[in-house]
Amino acid sequence: MNKKDTSAQEQPNNPLHGVKLVDILEQLAQKYTWEELANKINININCFKSDPSVKSSLKFLRRTPWAREKVEQFYLKTLQK
Repeated sequence: MNKKDTSAQEQPNNPLHGVKLVDILEQLAQKYTWEELANKINININCFKSDPSVKSSLKFLRRTPWAREKVEQFYLKTLQK
């Protein structure tokens, strides 16, 4: 079994398993404005405030694990509602 197969089997209960960050951002951007996202997620990041886009947000969130985690947790909360 290769490493990729092992990681897939280790996360059967992970609600984000198989969900791409781009899909999360696109869904949130359809539901909320960028300003609302910044306020609801409670993070002060320029990619949500200064010329916001999915592309700029992806770039930032891929390099910033703490911010990505906050966005993913907010996404999970929106699914529960």
